[in-house]
Amino acid sequence: MAYSTIPKGSLYMNTKLYTGDSASSRTIAGIGFEPSLTWNKPRTTANDHQWVDAVRGGGKVISSNLADAEYTAGNTILSFNSDGFTCGDGASVNANGVNYASWNWKANGAGSANTDGDIASTVSVNSTAGFSIVSYTGNGTGSQSVGHGLGLVPKIMFVKNLNSAQVWRVYVLSLGSDKGMILNTTATAGVDSSLWQSSTASSSIFYLGSSSSTNGNGNSMIAYIFSDIKGFSKMGSYTGNDNADGTFVYLGFKPAFVMIKRTNSANDWIMLDNKRNSFNVVDDRLVANDSAAEATTNLLDFVSNGMKMRATYGGVNGASDNYIYMAFAENPFVATSGTNAIPVTAR
Repeated sequence: MAYSTIPKGSLYMNTKLYTGDSASSRTIAGIGFEPSLTWNKPRTTANDHQWVDAVRGGGKVISSNLADAEYTAGNTILSFNSDGFTCGDGASVNANGVNYASWNWKANGAGSANTDGDIASTVSVNSTAGFSIVSYTGNGTGSQSVGHGLGLVPKIMFVKNLNSAQVWRVYVLSLGSDKGMILNTTATAGVDSSLWQSSTASSSIFYLGSSSSTNGNGNSMIAYIFSDIKGFSKMGSYTGNDNADGTFVYLGFKPAFVMIKRTNSANDWIMLDNKRNSFNVVDDRLVANDSAAEATTNLLDFVSNGMKMRATYGGVNGASDNYIYMAFAENPFVATSGTNAIPVTAR
């Protein structure tokens, strides 16, 4: 049973929906904390994803659907505040009449220095929520390590070269440290020892090979690192059965946000949340690797202690296909007592 010290998931990860008004400076409030990472996507138009974080600073954008280098814009997410963020009038954040989804995580602001690894880093860490943002400069050397400050073993890491058009690399513990995935494409998992030295990240450091996508010589790099927190977050894998009475994945909480990727065949990184999907069956999906507008396909149920596949759709439940996922809680299945503890109810 997943007793949790985080009684309310939205204290650390929260989805915010809003409609754009084209104001050149607009505050999006109601997130419930000061985000350190905000990931925005228009729901009703085909525009790029936008990732902005407090370590790199407001106005500096990377897109999960593109290999492009970081760019600076005056009309994107410009700053963070105690209950949300301020944005401009860019098409990906605040065009008039466009509906948006914004996924937000709480780390620790601009971060601090870390010297645990061979390469010095700046880390913004929230160990309570199992989340760390890591900034470092690559050196192109084939045997290096970087401190992440999390104090927990990473389960998933998203790494992007900021100075060069390099693909987003994804480390997934459940796949093995000799493999990597690519966030901005539909590609399957592949073996590549140049990414992580085929070495498993520890509670203090992760390893780099010579790949320019994770350790470009002289290039600024950013890594978003997640680990499991009982009752709040879980990253793992499951096998599909191609049946409407599909695979059940135990999480220990009622999900608020889920991203799923098939690893043995080309498919999208499918993103689901409890704000766009307020009842079962969960069917409104966006994909991390594409600028496409939101689509609707019956996929799965969010239940009190996990997720239940409800479709034969190959993106989430193909016959004997392998999938990875990352999930964050609305509420834990069982919380310790506290002023924010909320009973888990059925949808």
